[in-house]
Amino acid sequence: MKSLLIKATVLFLVLIAGVSCDKGFEELNVDPTKSNELDLQYKFPKAILYTSGQRYESWRGNLIYCSTMIQHLANTQGYWSGDKYFYNAAYSSAYWDAQYPQTIKSIEDMKFQLEAEELTASPEYAMVRILRVFAYSRITDLYGDVPYSEAGRAFIEGLTRPVYDKQEDIYADMLRELEEATTALSSGTSSLGAADIIYNGDLSKWKKWGNSLMLRLALRMVKVDPAAAQEWAGKAISGGVMESNDDIAYITHQTGGNGIIRNGNGEVFTADRSARISKTFLDMLEERDDPRIRVYAALPPTESGFVDDDPASQKGLPNGLDGTTIQSYSGGDDLSTYSEPNSKYLMSEGAPMFWQTYAEVEFMLAEAAVRWGLAGGTAAAATHYADGVTAAMKYLEMYAPGAAISDAAIADYLVANPFNAANALEQINTQYYLAIFLNEYEAYANWRRTGIPALTPVNYDGNATGGTIPRRLVYPTNEAVLNAENYNAVISDQGPDLLTTRMWWDAE
Repeated sequence: MKSLLIKATVLFLVLIAGVSCDKGFEELNVDPTKSNELDLQYKFPKAILYTSGQRYESWRGNLIYCSTMIQHLANTQGYWSGDKYFYNAAYSSAYWDAQYPQTIKSIEDMKFQLEAEELTASPEYAMVRILRVFAYSRITDLYGDVPYSEAGRAFIEGLTRPVYDKQEDIYADMLRELEEATTALSSGTSSLGAADIIYNGDLSKWKKWGNSLMLRLALRMVKVDPAAAQEWAGKAISGGVMESNDDIAYITHQTGGNGIIRNGNGEVFTADRSARISKTFLDMLEERDDPRIRVYAALPPTESGFVDDDPASQKGLPNGLDGTTIQSYSGGDDLSTYSEPNSKYLMSEGAPMFWQTYAEVEFMLAEAAVRWGLAGGTAAAATHYADGVTAAMKYLEMYAPGAAISDAAIADYLVANPFNAANALEQINTQYYLAIFLNEYEAYANWRRTGIPALTPVNYDGNATGGTIPRRLVYPTNEAVLNAENYNAVISDQGPDLLTTRMWWDAE
């Protein structure tokens, strides 16, 4: 159903675009008794696909910057700026440049339409609010203070120079939005049905995802406002979070066709096969004899197409090397001897895109149990940890049946890597890091929140940070010209527009 709906939506949009140039068409075809707004059935899946991300921002934001800064991936190519902490203006602003005019515009348009049609009590309105929080949370977690209260309002209200809201205020409003939206939802099915390409209209799953997002945002605040973090974590847990891998928030993508229906990461891997598994990441997997190695990593295909994903064959590439220094490091071996993401499972344009998994939620519940005695109390932390590890390995079969990890392998792993109450937070968040490979936006955010795992920065000549891992991405350069008053105000308040400037929740 998801696949058919995506195709139908793209075809409909193409047809709309094709006829929109006919002079006088709108006047001749207006029915004064009906709304002239496009039906939400078509707007909603388009907004979801934009939120999932296309090649442009996935390449530059998720992979070139986030994946290498967090040392999931490494790359010797100079244009992979995050690997060596270079500042590339176009790459740094890519997520902003793509998401505001596409995702945010689409979501704000749906929200405005539902408000204009007096449907704010509808489940669809609550669903749009949850999607809206997810979209804005990624933007603010990458840049800090950003346009929020006035964003996406250019066509609706003529606001072409939106103010930058403080991240603290954005978080307060996002949490309020989630609380109200999840409260408004109950069991049953949305009228959107298959147009909801996340949950097929299942309102109970939307409610659980909304509360799971609330838990994510709550924990993001632990360094700057621990009391509020605890309060909101408690609300999220009592409201009901994800309970199994059936509740995962993810998008089904397809190979071929219009770019909007393809997995953005997969599109990157089609165009650019230079990324390799970071030695940092592979070492952590190998140290724990992790059965996910054969799913995550493989050597590049041979000329015959053979893909070697034997864990014993894998080799990680250190971050911070270039085409010259790799020769000294490897003794002349070329990049074909280093592991890349396993092309049998992870590199397809038709691969699913995971936004938030049940495994992440279990690790957050484990942390809430350790920190505050929530989620069943401290005694339940070990159970949440084990459930998180199990879910993190089990969900991989959603990529392909061959990626499945057996129950026996999971049980052996938990015996070899049992919960350790004396080192609980480090252990929990290390597993979080291991579980969210390719969702690099979240990996980068959670690392800045926790400092776990302990990463050794690179200090490549000419880097923009003095050899420290960047704390944010830099705003688009045209903001200083086109939105100068508000840009200057945010710089005065948040700090210099640099990779090293910390945002509100990333307090030292």
